[in-house]
Amino acid sequence: MSDPTAADVQRFIAQGLVCEHLEVEGDGRHFFATIVSAEFEGANRVARHQRVYRALGDRMREQIHALSMKTLTPAEWASTPASTHHH
Repeated sequence: MSDPTAADVQRFIAQGLVCEHLEVEGDGRHFFATIVSAEFEGANRVARHQRVYRALGDRMREQIHALSMKTLTPAEWASTPASTHHH
C-alpha cells in the first residue's frame, strides 16, 4: 500500500467524522491535522483522538503514529485567535 497523501488522510477523517473544519498537512510520512467537530463536545483530548482513530479505521493502522492532531469543538475553534488559523 502506498503512503497516503494529506488529501487521503483528510478524506478518511471526513468520511468517519462530521467536521466543521478539517485541515491536514503532511508529506506522506508525518501528518498534522486540525479537526473541529461538534462530536468532541464533552470529550477529553484522549477520547477525541480515539474518535478520530476510529474514523480512520484500518486504513491508517500503519501510519497512525505519524499523525499528530489538534482537536477542537466549534466553540473552542471560535475562541481561538484568528492568527492561529494558518495555512
